[in-house]
Amino acid sequence: MITGAKHPSSSTLVPDPFLLGFVFFKPRCIRHSHQEPNTMKRLLNISALLLILCFWVGECKFMVYDTSQRIQSDKINVHLVPHSHDDVGWLKTVDQYYTGANNSIRGACVQNVLDSVISALLDDKNRKFIYVEMAFFQRWWNQQSELLKAKVKELVNTGQLEFINGGMCMHDEATPHYIDLIDQTTLGHMFIHREFGQKPRVGWQIDPFGHSSVQAYLLGAEVGFDSLFFARMDYQDREKRKSEKTLEVVWQGSKSLGSSSQVFTGIFPRHYDPPDGFTFEINDVSPPIQDDALLFDYNVQERVNDFVAAAIAQANVTRTNHIMWAMGTDFRYQYAVSWFRQMDKFIHYVNLDGRVNALYSTPSIYTDAKYAADEAWPLKTDDFFPYADKVNTYWTGYFTSRPTFKGYVRTMSSYYVAARQLEFYKGRNDSGSNTDTLANALAIAQHHDAVSGTQRQHVAADYALRIAKGYAETEEVVASSLAFLTSLRSSGNHENSVTKFQQCPLLNISYCPPSEADLGDGKSLVIVVYNPLGWKREEVVRIPVSSHELIVLDSDGKEIDSQLLPIFNASLNMRNYHVKAYLGRTPTSTPQYWLGFTASVPPLGFSTYIISRVKHTDARSTMSTVWTSDSTSDKIVVAGGGNLKLHYATDEGKITHYINSRSLVEESMEHSYNYYSGHNSTNQASGAYIFRPNSKFPIQSEGKKTFAVLKGPIMDEVHQELNSWIYQVTRVYKEKEHAEVEFTIGPIPIDDGIGKEITTQITTTFKTNRTFYTDSNGRDFIKRVRDFRTDWDLQVNEPVAGNYYPINLGAYVEDGTMELSVLVDRAVGGSSLVDGQIELMLHRRLLFDDAKGVGEVLNETICVLNDCKGLMVQGKFYIRIDPMGDGAKWRRTFGQEIYSPLLLAFAEQDGNDWKNSHASSFSMIDASYSLPNNTAIITLQELESGTVLLRLAHLYEVGEDKDYSVMASVELKKLFPDRKISKVIEMNLSGNQERGEMEKKRLKWKTKDSSKAKIVRGGGVDPEKLVVELGPMEIRTFFIDFDHLMITWCEPVSKAPYRLAPSELQELDGSFRMCIDYGELNKLTIKNRYPLLGIDDLFDQLQGSTWFSKIDLRSGYHQLRVYEDDHSQDGFQNQIWPLRVIVQFLGHIVNENGVHVDPAKIEAVKNWSTLKTPTEIRSFLGLVGYYRLYISNFPRIAIPLTSLTQKESPYEWGPKQEDAFQTLK
Repeated sequence: MITGAKHPSSSTLVPDPFLLGFVFFKPRCIRHSHQEPNTMKRLLNISALLLILCFWVGECKFMVYDTSQRIQSDKINVHLVPHSHDDVGWLKTVDQYYTGANNSIRGACVQNVLDSVISALLDDKNRKFIYVEMAFFQRWWNQQSELLKAKVKELVNTGQLEFINGGMCMHDEATPHYIDLIDQTTLGHMFIHREFGQKPRVGWQIDPFGHSSVQAYLLGAEVGFDSLFFARMDYQDREKRKSEKTLEVVWQGSKSLGSSSQVFTGIFPRHYDPPDGFTFEINDVSPPIQDDALLFDYNVQERVNDFVAAAIAQANVTRTNHIMWAMGTDFRYQYAVSWFRQMDKFIHYVNLDGRVNALYSTPSIYTDAKYAADEAWPLKTDDFFPYADKVNTYWTGYFTSRPTFKGYVRTMSSYYVAARQLEFYKGRNDSGSNTDTLANALAIAQHHDAVSGTQRQHVAADYALRIAKGYAETEEVVASSLAFLTSLRSSGNHENSVTKFQQCPLLNISYCPPSEADLGDGKSLVIVVYNPLGWKREEVVRIPVSSHELIVLDSDGKEIDSQLLPIFNASLNMRNYHVKAYLGRTPTSTPQYWLGFTASVPPLGFSTYIISRVKHTDARSTMSTVWTSDSTSDKIVVAGGGNLKLHYATDEGKITHYINSRSLVEESMEHSYNYYSGHNSTNQASGAYIFRPNSKFPIQSEGKKTFAVLKGPIMDEVHQELNSWIYQVTRVYKEKEHAEVEFTIGPIPIDDGIGKEITTQITTTFKTNRTFYTDSNGRDFIKRVRDFRTDWDLQVNEPVAGNYYPINLGAYVEDGTMELSVLVDRAVGGSSLVDGQIELMLHRRLLFDDAKGVGEVLNETICVLNDCKGLMVQGKFYIRIDPMGDGAKWRRTFGQEIYSPLLLAFAEQDGNDWKNSHASSFSMIDASYSLPNNTAIITLQELESGTVLLRLAHLYEVGEDKDYSVMASVELKKLFPDRKISKVIEMNLSGNQERGEMEKKRLKWKTKDSSKAKIVRGGGVDPEKLVVELGPMEIRTFFIDFDHLMITWCEPVSKAPYRLAPSELQELDGSFRMCIDYGELNKLTIKNRYPLLGIDDLFDQLQGSTWFSKIDLRSGYHQLRVYEDDHSQDGFQNQIWPLRVIVQFLGHIVNENGVHVDPAKIEAVKNWSTLKTPTEIRSFLGLVGYYRLYISNFPRIAIPLTSLTQKESPYEWGPKQEDAFQTLK
């Protein structure tokens, strides 16, 4: 018998003649085989000899695989990183992917992945696995027993299981707003820290379709990541980097934060799967290692050679002697042992071969190895957009795909920001509605196949439904918070009931039931207008109304200017159809007008406006004058009653000039619409991902080019019906200096069999030298040059699609004297294809799939019963021209106001009663204070622990504006004047570690092109002054604890060690109630948890137990301590006494000898004489099933009996049945 060699670690045991050779030949000779040409021939001879020997002997001893981790400094180290890329929705919904439902689309079950991986990791301590998507892991974690959770925590603590990225999803990088990226990452990081105490340190963005600079510095360096890895990049860029060995770089994404925001970045030389021939899912076709000498097709050396060849090929395009293989791809490891079995063998045999070194690894281990190499790395700036994976295949269509869903996500994102603030003011209610459901829905919606618009239609509906459910719950939070604030802040001694506020999520299509209602006698419409920004705002509010006899009063009861604008049929038709589609019912009323008035709202607060019906003889809202192009002979009509005026040519109905009398800007300007016909080639079509235009066509007016101009004291509007499916309203507000363009596009006609991609162009005479600027996730602006890339010489094959970039905030062009800026209300694609022009893509409807995996045509429809039409999209963009250097003020400040619009809540009540019983205005911050115009509060949230999460963001880049690109200061005491701050801790961006701790651990990478620019960052926060400084583009995150709430009409309560002393609070009706704050006590209280274990888990824990305890009734009796002398009078004189009992648990006997069946339970089985009918057989088998776990092969023994219970089977009792009956007894 041949004895196999022993190794330090164990895995699967196999007969191994390859290893057995090392019993006869010293390993050190083999391990240097790359230096000895004859070694491989000798190994083959040895293998053949051992094969014959094993067949001759008849058996071989089993051996173990050595998979222990070791890095070899003199060899190529192949880091095998096991992973599964699990899309949080794409072809199936997130829950279908998790449970494995709807497998007719794809056989993917994340629950199986995690079950299988955890089991495989527990089998071998050397195995490793990384996981990314917390939306899935959280679902799985909540379903596990405490016993398994403890084992998984140990896997995490030892580094076998490592969380990478750590957000709720692997977010998209082109179409989300940076606040959404921060929020979804924070949600995942806090879950990981709460459950495991761990902090992810590596970014893993392997699948998004292009990569943003915000990802590098904000969602990389600022959350504490030491490295970032991804797979997708332009094919031309990849080939150049492979030839220059620059696939790994140090990425400096922010020019403002410079070297302080750098992150090591690794780009895979191919996709995020292993090299060809090394995928091992159960249905994959890669040949496994066959190392059993007793079987045919023994191939150890052949597979080792394949491994070494692939490793050397990758090492030839990589710096240092460390390379990474991403061992996995989409939804892999559903049968994890099939992967780990092969990796065990490869690590073992490759390391014995000795030419390269293989090891189980993670991106963190790989990063540390790269850092230890002390290499100076190339420096990368800007971003990795646009992305093309081959000729004519630019992934720039998804910048616009599903524009209504993109708009919905953006609207709900800003609503969530405001709702969190109001939730904080009122106090988080754990037992009632909160914002968590919306937070989770929005987090999932940032997935790279969600907000990107690249999912299937039923998945898009699922995302929208989740957000709608979150909105419904958050709407209750907003309504109750506003009711609380309006009543709590009132003065006087008036009885009032809780106000029930309504909100209008369909206000954009003129549907708002509370504002449309007919105001009867004594009733008024109360509008509470909330401002989520830190500075005062004066903006026009527009609501649909049914009467023209209205008056608007402000918070002080004074009449203010208001304007009525008629609602045209085009708007009403769209309104009625979509309301029926969304709500399932036809609107009961039809508004006649838009009512507009200017609201003045304090920072982080609200103002109240009251709308009442008046007699026709009284003063009332001003009716707009309506002018049409048919009613005048003038060649030019002017819109705008303030500084800004737009000139329109009467005959063409087009804008011709933009004139600002204040800034002295007078510029020729045109505004037009076009469409690209989508390419339908089988080679590469235009689709959900890909933008590949075939031709460009101008959109001409159908019939006579007529338009209408509405004029009034607050705003002018220009209404243009370009054709039957494009309607546009251009607004010029009297007190604003920009034009607001509201477009309605759709249904896009496809009767001609041509898919269309709708664009709009704003054109000036600027000479811009092919240069324009677009934002990165609403943050930094990045310089773009048409037909040019900073990192390689671009071979232009798609002159339109190849120059498109993602836009979340806006774009601008400049010519040295003027700037043209365009801001948007949602993510779109855009470019400057002609000097002086900005082009935006607003809508897409296509007829061919682009063959990038979704397998569905991007042809969205909306249906009412069986009546389906192509999708209509309504949105806005904003235009402004400024003198050179002045545009940033508008882009940054107004851009923040676009993201965070005023929030409106409605109530119907007597106006006088409201003013007398409610607070008409409120601001959370000090009345004399306002945040600087270059600073925004992007997060104000009370966490479950009671701690408050505050994020402050500087809105300007270095050198962007002479006045605002400077250090900003925020005074926390004035931000929270009614609260006493007890502790302020600065955290990293995602709030999972202190900032100082993160900076100490940060790896400082060497670069070849080090920047010497001075970095401006805010200093530490003085605990007395509590002033926060912010440098340009800096975001700072804080955890804040407050001592207590200081209500203005109450004395501060004193604080005891464990709770606040009670005090009396006088109610408005004169009565008193006790005011007690148990917050500190609650923080110290450990909540009881009673996990529901499975029966098998319970028996496992009780197995072999000797001592048991009953509930301690004494603690239930003695709520108060009893004097020692009085114990003789109670019923619990003996507090503890021994009691020996037979423990019967779930029908079993449990003692020190194990778990046994209860003899009393099987007495009836023993006494059963015979079985005469199928019913008796079923009863017998049911009773015997009680102890079936203790009977080996129970199902096989019972077959003769179960066969008699089947329908139409004759009842024939024979020897086989009797034998089975007696055996089971």
